[in-house]
Amino acid sequence: MAASFAEATTVKALDSHTYQGHFLDEWCIGNESGRNTVPHGGFVTSCFLSAASLHFSTTHAARKQPHTITLHLSFLRRTSIGPALFTIHDVKLGRRTSTVHVSLTQHDNNTDPIVVGYLTQSNLFTEVGISLPTKWSLHPPPLPLLSTHALKADNDPNYTHLPPHRHSPFRKAARRTEFYLPRQGQLAPAMADEWLGLSSGKRFTQNSLGFVVDQFPQIVEVYPGTDPSVPLMEKKEETMTQLKWYPTVLLNLEVKKALPEEGVEWLFVRVRAKRIVNGRMDLDVTVLDEEGDLVAVSNHVCLILGAERNLRRSGKEKSKM
Repeated sequence: MAASFAEATTVKALDSHTYQGHFLDEWCIGNESGRNTVPHGGFVTSCFLSAASLHFSTTHAARKQPHTITLHLSFLRRTSIGPALFTIHDVKLGRRTSTVHVSLTQHDNNTDPIVVGYLTQSNLFTEVGISLPTKWSLHPPPLPLLSTHALKADNDPNYTHLPPHRHSPFRKAARRTEFYLPRQGQLAPAMADEWLGLSSGKRFTQNSLGFVVDQFPQIVEVYPGTDPSVPLMEKKEETMTQLKWYPTVLLNLEVKKALPEEGVEWLFVRVRAKRIVNGRMDLDVTVLDEEGDLVAVSNHVCLILGAERNLRRSGKEKSKM
């Protein structure tokens, strides 16, 4: 049986500042054979969150800072299936917030980091300070959700289920996720709304947010003039030149709200691009809970490449994005 998301993103401590995870094929982007596949960027981000969470529940447990409130990751090289080593350097340890530098290496190569990041820890349950109503809201407003029961039964008037077979086998991580998209199409160009859940029925927890902010219909493939419920590459005979890969260059995350300890089954995600030019795009991501409260915001810089750039490389060779 395939590992659940929580199991797949679990890390273990090797010492006070070094943690080991394992990137699994079922949470990858790439061909079904398992060769030349790349771990999903959001999955990798959640592993970073898991490493920081374990670090602050063990090495720095006395600080009582269990929540990552900000994350900044730079994806320098191509990740691959197999063991993953997270090395943490304590940059600043404070009373309200602490910041750590985390470096990911693989294949016993500790000199060339693959992904590096800064994460800031705090305690979302004990934060105190000034709070003001900002009157912020999403524009255009999301379509209302009748209920999560209607969503799961696929009879919500505004959202419809995207069956797993609609995802290309190239995107294995997406096939482990439930997407519900607007029935009548997206509300604006270069934008996609969705309700998101895990196919296993498991719940999203705080560490899942790295995956949530990187799991959505690709803007390029739901652009005006296409059916928003069908990925672009499935409209024609699927060829290497039609498949696209969207490697993340940079991912920022700010967490606004702590999810319940038991997690949540559904989250609303809106992703929007401001500019798509010369094979590079920005993405703004907003995550809301069922009550419409703001859970997290994220922004990405991504490249748009042909899938052959993914499929033809060896997982252990140094990559050039």
